Amino acid sequence: MKARYPYRIYPTQRQAQKLAQLFGCCRVVWNDALARVKSTPSGDKWLSHSELQKQVITQAKKTPERHWLSDVSSVPLQQSVRDLGVAFSNFFKSRSG
Repeated sequence: MKARYPYRIYPTQRQAQKLAQLFGCCRVVWNDALARVKSTPSGDKWLSHSELQKQVITQAKKTPERHWLSDVSSVPLQQSVRDLGVAFSNFFKSRSG
């Protein structure tokens, strides 16, 4: 049996700022990964999760436009890409019945 417990956190202003920064970075990585997947020509195979993570996280951190991605942990950014993969997988499963 799974138990569920509700929690409420009260972050300080600095913690709230850091959380907002992290969530913003996750949103940018999600949108970048989604754009890469959508730009794949019809009939071509999509990039693997690891290759997609390399492009939208690792390589993006090296560019001047996305250098600020290095300010947050890479784990939530990687999870954003995995969540995108799960969303696509669930979508295609729902279409096939």
